[in-house]
Amino acid sequence: MTNTQTISGPVQQSTPIRFADALPDAVDVVVIGGGVIGIFAALYMSRAGLKVLVCEKGRVACEQSSRNWGWIRQHGRDRAELPIMMEASRLWEETDKETGGKTGFKRGGVCYLASSEAKLARRESWLEIAREHQLDTRMLSKAEVDALIDRPGANGNSHQWLGASYTPSDARAEAWQAIPAVAELAQDEGVPVRENCAVRMLYTEGGNVKGVVTEDGFVKCEQVVVAAGAWTSLFVKRHGINIPQLSVRSTVCQTAPMPEVFKGNAADETLAFRRRNDGGYNLAGGARHDCYIGPDAFRHFFKYLPVAAEHLPDTTFKFAAPNGFPDAWGTSRKWTDDEKSPFENMRVLDPEPNIKQVETIRENFAVRFPHLGKPEIKKAWAGMIDCMPDVVPVVDRVPGLNGLIIATGMSGHGFGIGPGFGKILTAMVQGKPVGHDISRFRFSRFTDGSKLEPGPSI
Repeated sequence: MTNTQTISGPVQQSTPIRFADALPDAVDVVVIGGGVIGIFAALYMSRAGLKVLVCEKGRVACEQSSRNWGWIRQHGRDRAELPIMMEASRLWEETDKETGGKTGFKRGGVCYLASSEAKLARRESWLEIAREHQLDTRMLSKAEVDALIDRPGANGNSHQWLGASYTPSDARAEAWQAIPAVAELAQDEGVPVRENCAVRMLYTEGGNVKGVVTEDGFVKCEQVVVAAGAWTSLFVKRHGINIPQLSVRSTVCQTAPMPEVFKGNAADETLAFRRRNDGGYNLAGGARHDCYIGPDAFRHFFKYLPVAAEHLPDTTFKFAAPNGFPDAWGTSRKWTDDEKSPFENMRVLDPEPNIKQVETIRENFAVRFPHLGKPEIKKAWAGMIDCMPDVVPVVDRVPGLNGLIIATGMSGHGFGIGPGFGKILTAMVQGKPVGHDISRFRFSRFTDGSKLEPGPSI
């Protein structure tokens, strides 16, 4: 490992290379992608006695894994995700201890605030799922919300919350430092992690994975886990595998230190806020996002119709993605193993933040917290969230290509649940029971005639 750096925001391409292990000749499993899913999977696979290599085209956690809100949330999860997320929450706490507190893990709760009776009823409807799993979620009255979230000076001119749903056991971590810390842990336990090393293609024989071709050479293996976030669809499509994955841009900003209004994470219809360990807050515009129109967006249009109506008010459409993005019009869809791939042309997917939205976020914060006013913004950034039409991921073996597993489409929920899916992927590569019902995340659900049931967003 070389040249470590302390940062307080997303990992960038300019961040010095920290992981430059030698490329082995052969391993049991190659993990493509150094984000939260890939790093936790590699750690647990190694602990299970497997030889694992992590290949990251840019930097560990350089994309959505360091650009998310930093929530470790059981609250509001899809019914199929919740048991995995409850395990993940425990694993996060264990991992934080193993890293000496480097992940920034803290339990402060998640509060889903409601500004209308209709939204409050919707919040309450999720308690049925929480009760099934004996989760500590409960409803809060307006008075209880006012006692939980500090708003001195709030009056009739301030934004009013009628109530909320609240899970006290939920947590947070500092995303930009957490995953590199876990990667260091994995590396210390013998996992080679290699940044600036794009996997160009799979090498297959007779329908079986036999290795990967990286920009730095060939590595023999019989199993590959593709956990490449927004790039997954582009990579597997090169091998004739189609998944209806799209990516949307989400903007986040970091405030200067300010008085604590809530020690955990909270969101209403248009504002999300999360206490940072440096005394500031991460702020976002709730479920607001920007969707770039590209070839995949056209191809998968009808699959997204069931969820589009609900999320249309939160979506701003852009006519074209910037050059080099996974679904940009000019991005190559075909290349050979001796050609430079799209993954080398764009090491880090680093979209510009939506500055107009940042100002709206500041205004919404000031309306809710008049005693603080518009917060000082130290930094703003954006990430591309890998999404699926039903807002839950694909975590499954790929039919027809033995040895290939896809773990993608986390739909903005991946950071918190990462350790849970890391455990599942470890069991999958070993051919063992995964310990959870993951049929909802099957590869075939988009082609087997099943009706897609959209899961919750936030």
